[in-house]
Amino acid sequence: MFHHTRPIVVHPRHIVRNRFIRRVHPVIHPIVHVDRIHIEDVPRHIIRPIRRREVIEHRRPFRRW
Repeated sequence: MFHHTRPIVVHPRHIVRNRFIRRVHPVIHPIVHVDRIHIEDVPRHIIRPIRRREVIEHRRPFRRW
């Protein structure tokens, strides 16, 4: 009679075949449009007419004696 022995298990061998397939990957570049309004203070000269009444007294005529 033969005695059965246990089998020896070794680490597996890896055979790897790498394949590369291209696929589209979207890259988004945002663009921001900025409309700027620059406000500058400009002086505006306002001329308001002012009316006033002046009373001027005339001298009495010079009298010779």
